Amino acid sequence: MLSRERLQDRFIEMIKVYSPSKGEKEMADWVESWLTAHNIPFQSDNAGAGYGGNGRNIVAFLKGNQEGMALGFGAHMDQIEPCKNVNPVIEGNIIRTDGTTTLGGDDKSGITAILEAVEDILETNAPHRDIYLVFTCSEEISMQGTKHMDLSMLPCKDLVIADATGDTGVIAYKAPAMEAISITFHGKKAHAGIEPEKGINAIVAASKAIANMHIGRIDAQTTSNIGHIEGGSATNIVTDEVTFTAEIRSHSMEKLAAEVAYMEQCCKEAAESMGASYDFCHELAYPTLSLDLDCELVKETAKAMEAEGITPDLQIIGGGSDANVLAGHGYRSVILGLGMRAVHTVEESLDMDEVWKATKVLRRMMSVE
Repeated sequence: MLSRERLQDRFIEMIKVYSPSKGEKEMADWVESWLTAHNIPFQSDNAGAGYGGNGRNIVAFLKGNQEGMALGFGAHMDQIEPCKNVNPVIEGNIIRTDGTTTLGGDDKSGITAILEAVEDILETNAPHRDIYLVFTCSEEISMQGTKHMDLSMLPCKDLVIADATGDTGVIAYKAPAMEAISITFHGKKAHAGIEPEKGINAIVAASKAIANMHIGRIDAQTTSNIGHIEGGSATNIVTDEVTFTAEIRSHSMEKLAAEVAYMEQCCKEAAESMGASYDFCHELAYPTLSLDLDCELVKETAKAMEAEGITPDLQIIGGGSDANVLAGHGYRSVILGLGMRAVHTVEESLDMDEVWKATKVLRRMMSVE
């Protein structure tokens, strides 16, 4: 039988395991120990070595005894810092931090919900479809774990990712692509008090470029942001170099490309107006996730929620996840809400009533009705 008490106890146990991005080895060990104890075969890779981490991706498999499409159920093992020595505070159905660390609801709530659903299948010997369990590393740093994943471990193409903010009922079926951008302006040094006219101020050139860029909400599908800027030293020196980083997200690859081109055009015009130069570097951090509403995976997810008395809340979201990276390799994913609040902050909390409801939805999806 599904156990709410066991669900919560396991979550508390997991959040006390230190698992920052690039440092998930201990959490991966914990997951593999659980799988071994429950006689579930699994594979793992060496993904972390590809980007300077010690984590790995884990894929387990439960052979089904029902016909129907195989389904994967996924969550990520890493957690946003600060996440060492997590001290949870339990207030009824809400678990929050003590204000010194993140909680780890993102995404250990997803792991615990998946494991509880699987444990019920094992205990009751219930009929089920082919099930893949997918636990990834370093999702929080541009999905590096999934980008370095050995995808031969995962033949299943339909996945339920338990990793969305909001209550149970949220089904994210579209998410934007993102371009990561780094721009450096090069000017010319000079003494700012004696002969400033001999210098070319890179900060001013960058400012002119940024002033003409589309920043913030561009349209319903597209956003842009300047995230970091640095350069210069003393006020008596005309700054000769400044670098800033930016991102552009869009649900339309055409709009994404157009905004990247426009951002570079702003840089070109600003540099030419001042006699400066610039370097413009960009790369596709992840592609779009886009499912149709009549997709079988979307319909099965909504059906499972309705069977549990939950109204499906189909959403187009603005964030990226493992689902985006997997979409680029031909995988179909929906992302489910679990009651996370204020993720990535020390005010993070988790509504265990919502995790419990999500667990029942996941359990229902593991069997073919």
